[in-house]
Amino acid sequence: MTAIVVCPLANIAEMAVKHRAREMVSLIAEKQDFHRPGVISADRHLKLAMNDIGFAGTGDLVAPSEAHVESLIAFMRGWDQSAPILIHCWMGVSRSPAAAVIAALSLHPDEDDFALAARLRAVAPHATPNARLIEIGDRMLGRGGRLVAAVKGIGRGAETDGRASFILPLKIPGQAGKLNFPNNLGLSLKA
Repeated sequence: MTAIVVCPLANIAEMAVKHRAREMVSLIAEKQDFHRPGVISADRHLKLAMNDIGFAGTGDLVAPSEAHVESLIAFMRGWDQSAPILIHCWMGVSRSPAAAVIAALSLHPDEDDFALAARLRAVAPHATPNARLIEIGDRMLGRGGRLVAAVKGIGRGAETDGRASFILPLKIPGQAGKLNFPNNLGLSLKA
């Protein structure tokens, strides 16, 4: 069941239960208080404390860093993919879509960056992936600037009220070109 469910903080409990997620990645400000859904065990929850900024952090702001991306990549490579994984940030617009793309490439390094960005835009018209996370992910995954160019190519996302959740389907291992779309997983086409 290889899919990434992306949502805003307000929807994590609903999405975790609806999609039977057992792992979760939170990209949220250091002091943001929230409750982990009961279906997610503490040892399968990665909290990456960062603000949604594209510059070096100043004052109380924490910028996305290489340490954050390194932790994300390691966590994703430890995911058994037997159930969808949930990735969220405050609004589900910037940090979590960026993390979803980085996660997809960490699992499937042969994935075409431009096809992945186009797939992101198709399932998430509102997504505007955090540029700093994308730049760091591009560098750490050895994408040679392709990921940065692909995300720039899809442009800024549409306006949203912050309630938009989506499922980013991933490639099926060993089946070139085939994707795990939500209906293949027994999941709703709507997140």
